[in-house]
Amino acid sequence: MGHTASEASDSLVRHRQSRSSRSPSPRTKRVRRAQGEREVGRSTEREDEKSNKSREVERERDGGKDRDRERKRQGENEKMRDITDRDKRRRSGREETEERSRAGSDDERRRPRGRRSTSPLVRSHKNRPSPERSTASRLDEGSNAIGGSEEPNDEDDSVARMRAAEEALAAKKKVEPSFELSGKLAEETNRYRGITLLFNEPPEARKPNQRWRLYVFKDGEPLNEPLPIHRQSCYVFGRERRIADIPTDHPSCSKQHAVLQYREMEIEKPDGMMGKQVRPYLMDLGSTNKTYINEKPIEPQRYYELLEKDTIKFGNSSREYVLLHENSAE
Repeated sequence: MGHTASEASDSLVRHRQSRSSRSPSPRTKRVRRAQGEREVGRSTEREDEKSNKSREVERERDGGKDRDRERKRQGENEKMRDITDRDKRRRSGREETEERSRAGSDDERRRPRGRRSTSPLVRSHKNRPSPERSTASRLDEGSNAIGGSEEPNDEDDSVARMRAAEEALAAKKKVEPSFELSGKLAEETNRYRGITLLFNEPPEARKPNQRWRLYVFKDGEPLNEPLPIHRQSCYVFGRERRIADIPTDHPSCSKQHAVLQYREMEIEKPDGMMGKQVRPYLMDLGSTNKTYINEKPIEPQRYYELLEKDTIKFGNSSREYVLLHENSAE
């Protein structure tokens, strides 16, 4: 019997070991899976709660920043409103003071001048009509009788005063000189190649119809070929080669000495009719040593008409420029 009991105990132990070594049953597997899924769901819920809390915290922070910004904007808007209100008040105050001053000046103008109190003797002396006043009163009475009883109008007096003031201002204004007919140099200047020119071409400037030429002589002998001067409406003489069309290198000549200008002017024809013709004119540009036509100096800044065979000299230069055209007789 003892042997059988030990064998039974050994069989039980073997049976338990064999059970523990075997794989779990499907039920245990399902239970374990359900437990794992529950744990995963709980962990995800915890993570979602944490993320939601962090989002709420961030939203609260952003909301606080937005509130601060709105408060700042409201403060700035209130400041701007205060400034505009102050400006409006100042402007209104200025306008009121100006209106008061204007009203006061108008009242002072309308108010009659105060009369001084005088003694009875002085009043009686003043009340005596003088011969001049009596004659004037008679004339006034006659004019009133002729013209009828008309009261003076303040508006007519103000209009008359305004007209008189305008006429006085117009008389005081200086009459601006007109250089169209006289040929004086205009005051405006222009620039060419970085240099300010001392003249402006007049509105009647034109290119010539005839082929004019300048023959250059020195000590009675011709120099080089004649200079054609019919391709432009004007030619500048002077030492400044950047703007001078005909350079004059003598030291007595100015940088802008003179200008030859073609102008379309009205002239009387041989048959007595008036017509337009382009003629050459010479003007000295305020040179130091003057410009000469036929040995006579010309006034600066004034046009002088040139005729055929006229001789031109500049400063103390010995060169002479004789004006001829293609149809000139030798």
